[in-house]
Amino acid sequence: MPPDPASRHDRAASFEQGAAQYASTRPSYPDAAVDWLLPDGARTVLDLAAGTGKLTQRLVARGLDVVAVEPSEAMRAELARTTPGARALGGTAESIPLPDASVDAVLVAQAWHWFSPAAPPEIARVLRPGGRLGIVWNVRDSGTDWVARFTEIIHRGDALEPSYAEPVPGPRFTPPEHRTFAWADPIRPTTLRALAASRSYLLTLPTARREELLAEIDDLVATHPDLAGRPEVDLPYRAECWRADVLPGSA
Repeated sequence: MPPDPASRHDRAASFEQGAAQYASTRPSYPDAAVDWLLPDGARTVLDLAAGTGKLTQRLVARGLDVVAVEPSEAMRAELARTTPGARALGGTAESIPLPDASVDAVLVAQAWHWFSPAAPPEIARVLRPGGRLGIVWNVRDSGTDWVARFTEIIHRGDALEPSYAEPVPGPRFTPPEHRTFAWADPIRPTTLRALAASRSYLLTLPTARREELLAEIDDLVATHPDLAGRPEVDLPYRAECWRADVLPGSA
């Protein structure tokens, strides 16, 4: 059966087909946000649902001992290719292939909305006493006109709730703190088509409908005065971050 764009399961599984596009177009994360998410003195960090390693690369660059857990073989292969300094393992948020109390921090980038209620207890299990859960989403800043138009096109007809929402880690963690970091990713306007195509909604659409929306992205790039003919533009984001510490005795 073809994938269902209204199914969270099908949407999550779609990244197996979109790994290369994801790796080439998705943004990284600002250093200030990563610094805020990590606890002082962290040495061993788990990047959970690491995708193609966008956050993993930031962690490895800090000299940390990084384990990246990702269920998609295609995404994990991209991560291993681009970030050999991390240990890449197959696994899910509900079944993490690590021993109890083995990491100082668990970071989750752009993925918390895919997790089930079984994930927080499993995350608490692998955290050392006083360990940190850090969660981040890059959210496009639609205060810029062309960004608002781009966002409307790629969400047109999407029946699922937006992925970005305040996380609820549950009773094994302290109440989460929140902070926003504004930043911008310099991109070539011509890459907006591939950026759109890397999204789970478009990956699960019937081919004809997906091509219709991608054609609208092409038209936006060709006609919008802030995009047309420009070699590079800034795509503004807000890195929405939450952090919570595991409570004593929660592992």
